Amino acid sequence: MTVKPFQSLTMLSEWFWWDRLWLPRPVTWADLQDSEGRVYARVSHLYIILPVAVLLLGLRAFYERLIAVPLAEALGVKDKIHKRASHNPVLEKYYKTHSKHPTQANIKGVCKKLGWSERQVERWFRRRRNQDRPGVLKKFKEASWRFAFYLCSSFGGVLALHDKPWFYDLREMWAGFPKQSLLDSQYWYYIIEMSFYGSLLFSVAADVKRKDFKEQLVHHWATLTLLSFSWCANYIRIGTLVMLVHDTSDVLLESAKMFNYAGWETTCNSIFVVFALVFMVTRLIIFPFWLIHCTWVYPLDQFEPFFGYYFFNVMLVVLLLLHVFWASLILRMVKKFIFGKVSIHCSSYKITNKAVCAFY
Repeated sequence: MTVKPFQSLTMLSEWFWWDRLWLPRPVTWADLQDSEGRVYARVSHLYIILPVAVLLLGLRAFYERLIAVPLAEALGVKDKIHKRASHNPVLEKYYKTHSKHPTQANIKGVCKKLGWSERQVERWFRRRRNQDRPGVLKKFKEASWRFAFYLCSSFGGVLALHDKPWFYDLREMWAGFPKQSLLDSQYWYYIIEMSFYGSLLFSVAADVKRKDFKEQLVHHWATLTLLSFSWCANYIRIGTLVMLVHDTSDVLLESAKMFNYAGWETTCNSIFVVFALVFMVTRLIIFPFWLIHCTWVYPLDQFEPFFGYYFFNVMLVVLLLLHVFWASLILRMVKKFIFGKVSIHCSSYKITNKAVCAFY
């Protein structure tokens, strides 16, 4: 007996949305139907994320042109003028198809073809690589946009949560779970946050590519997966707290990068120290010992463990491991700074290349 493709998709959908994967016993999807003024999260609510993400990309373009550029000029941010490599089809083809960093043996081979000295070829490749490097102004605009978003997001998160009982008593997080009505503030907080991370995925090819590019992609996908799952499984209360905890330190990070690109060393170093402290407190203390503890322990007072319970906590642990990775970069910089091996000077780009710009 053959199974038609449509029937296969139906069976797959039924299995994917099986009650026991997403909800604790004995709750079913039928129990989460809107009624008596109670509204529950729906997958269809997330369809708006794509257009909002595109809208944020457009808003970013306007922000960078109308606000970030004048701000950069006011702070004295200027791109360095590099000498351009001379036009050479042979070297250009090698640069694009083979390697941007040719070995000494390859350089000698190119020298024979062109009749150039090794020093001339090395100089050409060095200038050509400098042409592809993003300018300081581009980095500043990117950091400025993220700073503006995280600042607004953190402020909005506090407004959305300051009058909620679970903001002060984490056990209230699970009162009546999963039959918890969706609030307007929670809806917009989720939609805007998820749309922002979606826009980062759209723009990742055009943004400044950093050394932890793969870790950033893992973080963005893990964040979107975690938020999407928490939305569908009605883990929205804990989801809003997780977003707020993460956005808080990002405000300081992006502002440190801005002053770094502007060459304000003292200001950059001061903000970096505050950022490091806030990061350690929020990501390595509050996040694991308050929030993850809240999702691992307190729910067991309300229901038996189920797949969604384990999946959600595993995703939180993935984020925690990324936090540990980034924290190691910060501590490495602080250690070198304390023992005098390197000074945390923003103009040297030690922070941006090894620590500050390694996040998000």
